[in-house]
Amino acid sequence: MGRFFRAWAIVWVVLRYGLDELVLSSFQHPWLSRLRRIVTFGRKLDAPRGQRLRQALEELGPIFVKFGQVLSTRRDLLPPDVAEELAKLQDRVPPFDSQIAVDTIEKSFRKPLDQIFLSFERQPVASASIAQVHFATIRGRDGGEREVAVKVVRPGMKRVIDKDLALMHMMAGWVEKLSADGKRLKPREVVAEFDTYLNDELDLVREASNAAQLRRNMAGLDLLLVPEIFWDFCHTDVMVMERMHGVPISQVEKLREAGVDIPKLARDGVTIFFTQVFRDGFFHADMHPGNIMVSLAPETFGRYISLDFGIVGALTEFDKEYLAQNFTAFFRRDYKRVAELHIESGWVPANTRVEALEAAIRSVCEPYFDRPLAEISLGMVLMRLFQTSRRFQVEIQPQLVLLQKTLLNIEGLGRQLDPNLDLWSTAKPFLEKWMLDQMGPQRLWSELKAQAPRYAKILPDLPRLLSDYLQHKDAGQAQLTQALLQEQRRTNRLLQSVLYAGLGFVLGLIVAQAIVRFQLF
Repeated sequence: MGRFFRAWAIVWVVLRYGLDELVLSSFQHPWLSRLRRIVTFGRKLDAPRGQRLRQALEELGPIFVKFGQVLSTRRDLLPPDVAEELAKLQDRVPPFDSQIAVDTIEKSFRKPLDQIFLSFERQPVASASIAQVHFATIRGRDGGEREVAVKVVRPGMKRVIDKDLALMHMMAGWVEKLSADGKRLKPREVVAEFDTYLNDELDLVREASNAAQLRRNMAGLDLLLVPEIFWDFCHTDVMVMERMHGVPISQVEKLREAGVDIPKLARDGVTIFFTQVFRDGFFHADMHPGNIMVSLAPETFGRYISLDFGIVGALTEFDKEYLAQNFTAFFRRDYKRVAELHIESGWVPANTRVEALEAAIRSVCEPYFDRPLAEISLGMVLMRLFQTSRRFQVEIQPQLVLLQKTLLNIEGLGRQLDPNLDLWSTAKPFLEKWMLDQMGPQRLWSELKAQAPRYAKILPDLPRLLSDYLQHKDAGQAQLTQALLQEQRRTNRLLQSVLYAGLGFVLGLIVAQAIVRFQLF
């Protein structure tokens, strides 16, 4: 019943804000235009369409706000007025009462607020779908004052998210049963992945550990700043991290006026993404403009600042190698290798013809090479690849859903910074070097060093193990031979029994036939 009422609530919000009118107005068929006039009769829809869409998503809750945040990065696919309104979802979601935030903090620490922080700004500086942020100061372990950002989870989020996810699980089950593509698209597994990441985002201790891991990974790259986490001030509902000073990456003109090299900034973003994915297998998976700033401080000028680590993605070594080989083959226009990789990985049926899949992939990708990013729509490429995958029964890989989402975010960010960014030429050298590192002598040496402790433990025992093997080799072989002979004898006896029984059955049939014929005669 809870799912039914939630579904009805969603329908009510859609009708209240006229989202059905937005969908129907995008079609040009006369009968759909008449239907739009009928369904909007008596409703007052004076507010701009972008505002109505944003308000509807805000009212529907955090899952729908996340959806709007992803859409806001695709200005190439949305009308300007809609994109501007959805951009407000990135860090301008209506905040909750500051007193509730204070109560949550005091409950978590079991102390009054003034015993936790030296100062605390009750007015939130940012408010998102899951939590909001306040600035404060603390006394560090070294005795000095530190400026910090305090993140507090919105109250009641667990209950709201569970209701929406229950509805999504139900709808995914319907899609899997009723749709011809249901099993191939694995909607229930995709929703399960989304369920995991959303619930992880509610645990701020987990988010803090994600931030600490990314900070370690990015320490030597000098392209990205990740805030320090103050573990003495972190709880499930509260996280305290270093306050970062920078300009939101969406304010491109302000960055340009400050002297930031915008084309280099765009290239650095691609490098950061591919480094996280292929070098570390651990990447920031919520890279919308509301979570990214650029430092203007002299010592870190022009570096990215990453915020909000609630959603991160992780890839196995198999996933990384498979993706890297696919990207490299794409960049080299080796479509046959791409087709072979799809078959080798089991993503398409083993009996798929390589030549047919190669031709289909070539027809999708070839028209988009040698174009600047401004002329390439990754959304269009993905749509055509989806049509191709449907024809060849390609199975959707749920573990890569976050990576696909992040790729869309990266494209939207790159388009906003530098429309002439050549994504292919920026990524190709990085991937080729990564592949060389994986298969070259450096990788061999790294593996040997990683396994050295194990080898060091085995090496002293090696002479004794070799001696024992040589002494017991003949005895072991004799025992094995005797066991094989006994098994052979048992098999021979069984075969003889089966043979005699078969011969007896056949002879019995012959005798029975002879008796019947004799009686008839």
